[in-house]
Amino acid sequence: MCAIFGITGEKEASNLAYLGLHSLQHRGQEGAGIVTTDGKEVYAHKRQGLVGDVFAPTDLAALKGQAAIGHTRYSTAGGNTAAGLQPLLMKSSLGWLSIAHNGNLVNATKLAAELEQEGAIFQSNSDTEVILHLLARSREKDPEKALVAALKRVEGAYSLLVMNHEKLIAIRDPHGFRPLVMGTLRGAPVFASETCAFDLIGAQYIREVQPGEMIVVPLSNPAAFRSLSPFAETPRKRCVFEYIYFARPDSLLYGERVHEMRKQLGRVLAEEQPALGASVVVPVPDSGVPAAIGFSQASGIPFDVGIIRSHYVGRTFIEPQQSIRDFGVKLKLSPVRSVVEGKDVVIVDDSLVRGTTSRKLIQHLRDAGARKVHVRISAPPSTHSCFYGIDTPTRSELLASHMSVEEISRSIGADSLGYISREGLLKAASRAAGEGFCDACFSGDYPTPLN
Repeated sequence: MCAIFGITGEKEASNLAYLGLHSLQHRGQEGAGIVTTDGKEVYAHKRQGLVGDVFAPTDLAALKGQAAIGHTRYSTAGGNTAAGLQPLLMKSSLGWLSIAHNGNLVNATKLAAELEQEGAIFQSNSDTEVILHLLARSREKDPEKALVAALKRVEGAYSLLVMNHEKLIAIRDPHGFRPLVMGTLRGAPVFASETCAFDLIGAQYIREVQPGEMIVVPLSNPAAFRSLSPFAETPRKRCVFEYIYFARPDSLLYGERVHEMRKQLGRVLAEEQPALGASVVVPVPDSGVPAAIGFSQASGIPFDVGIIRSHYVGRTFIEPQQSIRDFGVKLKLSPVRSVVEGKDVVIVDDSLVRGTTSRKLIQHLRDAGARKVHVRISAPPSTHSCFYGIDTPTRSELLASHMSVEEISRSIGADSLGYISREGLLKAASRAAGEGFCDACFSGDYPTPLN
């Protein structure tokens, strides 16, 4: 999972791109980059680290021009290396091109092998670089046609921003796996993975970039953008896990406020998996809070803040090493003894993947005096790996792939464990945003062949 941001027609394009990336930091913490152009030259700066550490004021001042694309890195393909940082830059017969990608191509390995046989030299293991090589080998002289031809050869998830000295192109794969939204700032288009980026810079949200849509923005006249539909119509398969966990609560996603959707999932969870006898609902902060509010509303069990999260520790789900995850749980979550002591507690979380965090947290709650600990999860059991841009563990690491709910409950030390059903999840999501979601991580029903 990564974040992309693009802006046109702004004298302070680099500064606004920086702010946009800052608001999207939750989507990638391993590195960040910005590429700008003044219509003649191209300027770039990218480095490993958080957005606030990557860009000093002098770095932003050196990124000249009125158009910019930016990226925050969360490695799914290619690993956490400096070579994989984006936006990527290429110079070929098409001129220079820069590309920022959110998603994951399922046939990247196959295509890379074919390209290497043709003489291509790769600088990284990033699947995004495959797109650049396909562009470089295109016989099309127009960047738009070359991009479409290249993307017709790839399979999987991509929301892309592509820029040269003349235009910025926003494009979303035909399934619409990963989100991409369009807004306007002082009459010029802006693009982002989530609407929270628009809120920070004062841009007005217009709409989603539709699955399979390509929007072409001329840098000389950004208001004269064009919308194209170059791909065959394909069933929508928007990532439902964005609703559950990844998107920021204040974003508008697939037409619904994420915070409200998560509360609704909590209400459905309470109806499907009541915690009889519990005396307090406690969220696992931060992403479990809205679902816990909904669970409390539907069940009538009082809500309270019984776990305090340290905001100086990264999100354990996307830390790349197990040793960091184990140590991070101890640093990150601390029970409030006055809330849980002597009580039957129901804790509500958004997901249970490996069980490492839940197991340690339950023990912490018991140490703080909780009499019973019931666990409720506002996602179905995670049984399959994601190949479309979320770096979930291998299937063997997913508890639900080889353990029953009762076995998982015993494994993590809970008094009871309940998940929202797949049917309940999809019903709630479809009621808000219409049909067409990918839930392969829960069902194993992958929308594309896995090459």
